[in-house]
Amino acid sequence: MSSHKHQQPLRNAFERVLNAFLMKGLLAGISYRLGGLGRVRVTRRDVEVGPARLAQPLRIGFASDFHAGPTTHPALFDDLLAAIRAEAPDVLLLGGDYVCFDAENVAALADFFAGARAPLGTYAVIGNHDTWNGRGVIEDALRAGGVEVLVNRSVALPAPYADVSVCGIDDPWTGAPSAGATFAGAGAIRIYLTHSPDGLYRLEGQRFDVAFAGHTHGGQIALPDGAPLFRPSGPYSRDFCYGRYDQTGNGPLIVSRGVGCSGIPVRLNADPELLICTLR
Repeated sequence: MSSHKHQQPLRNAFERVLNAFLMKGLLAGISYRLGGLGRVRVTRRDVEVGPARLAQPLRIGFASDFHAGPTTHPALFDDLLAAIRAEAPDVLLLGGDYVCFDAENVAALADFFAGARAPLGTYAVIGNHDTWNGRGVIEDALRAGGVEVLVNRSVALPAPYADVSVCGIDDPWTGAPSAGATFAGAGAIRIYLTHSPDGLYRLEGQRFDVAFAGHTHGGQIALPDGAPLFRPSGPYSRDFCYGRYDQTGNGPLIVSRGVGCSGIPVRLNADPELLICTLR
């Protein structure tokens, strides 16, 4: 934690310069209109759970890495909300990094949080950008929009999915993650929600049936075959950059491309993503 605190003044200075270069979002607006932020795509995946059985299939929506601020045009959030409403998942999970540069930028997500309701609830974890920029403001905005924030704790879903728990851990590197607290009291079927794939590094032997992570953006800029040109730091984030990764002794980790942009308002061969995963 101390190393992150020491880096904060340098990071803040860099972000002020970058914010000026981005003309407070003007470039993101131009990029959106020209298709440079990509278009929201829906990706579908199926996961078989066992030995526990579900009363009926459970459709999970997952979206991450919104990066509200000068790097992401807010119209992208409207497009994502339209996709969520069209897909109508049973439960919606949000994977962190709601802002870039300033916690107050979360205001651009107020309508999204209020509108992104799922019958069994909407649940969120916190990402590294949120911790850097003022997580208290961001957590308050999530709760004001009806989103339940999970910081090292689990919550059981309503009937007929009472045996299913969403287990949300704090950000693996900038937060204070505790796997023991995250999985305490969790049900037979466990959904592990972590901002980054490095949540695997913080498991401490806990078991899950499926895990969801963002953080990597799928590289944000990738080759035509989807291979990322840039990989984030972190032992698992580098190796598990996008897609499904089966884990020995656990369920699969599914890593999303996320929604918004970090650094520059451009996505190439890494479109914004709404993940729909059906547990059977």
